[in-house]
Amino acid sequence: MNKYEKLKEFINKSEKIVILSGAGISTNTGIPDFRGKNGIYTNAEIENPELIFDYYYFKDNPELFYRFHKKFLEYVEKAEPTFAYRKIYELEKQNKLLGIITQNIDSLHKIAGNKKVYEIHGGLYDNHCLNCGRNYSYDQVKKKMDKSIVARCDICNSIIKPDIVFFGEAVKHLDESVEIMQKSDLLLILGSSLMVTPAAYLPMYSDADIVIINKGEFSKSYLKEENIKLIFNEDIDEVFKEIYK
Repeated sequence: MNKYEKLKEFINKSEKIVILSGAGISTNTGIPDFRGKNGIYTNAEIENPELIFDYYYFKDNPELFYRFHKKFLEYVEKAEPTFAYRKIYELEKQNKLLGIITQNIDSLHKIAGNKKVYEIHGGLYDNHCLNCGRNYSYDQVKKKMDKSIVARCDICNSIIKPDIVFFGEAVKHLDESVEIMQKSDLLLILGSSLMVTPAAYLPMYSDADIVIINKGEFSKSYLKEENIKLIFNEDIDEVFKEIYK
């Protein structure tokens, strides 16, 4: 039995799968990384990327974030969930998936149809006014950005902030993420280097078998090494195509 057949067997026999996903799962959707040569920071001509997600800087200078956000949304609008995303959605339909914990802010798991998604760094669909708290949809904010670079509240004209977790803010859904980790019988780590905390801590709460699919290096610092059954240093979509061919 080769490693692809072993992975398929793990998935077939598991009923409480948890997925922890990172930027690597979005690579084939057309969304570039942030920092690379052709990354979003470069394409948006942003010279101080470290300030984009600084909460206190954003409150005084929202234009920097919104320049990034406009470019980011251009990629997201064109992106389509790939083969792996579609198969993950099928796992949920088969009641085999406890949930997806994602570090990504592109909301592609939700676009693919998944409902059990915990966006610990936030996502694109929810937005709120920093002053009065009024909620705004993705489409409402998009229309505002088409008219003016910074989206502002209809009621008080204050800045609207997407519910993306900025530096200085607490991550979301941590309790729910820990809970499903504790209940899991298979943990699939897809496209995460496991170098960003607290997401990297979460596998410590699981006693399940672990399968890692990540092109490139990843940290084992917070993994129970005896639980790691398979490691694929390969493209996620190619691995899923191999096991579902």
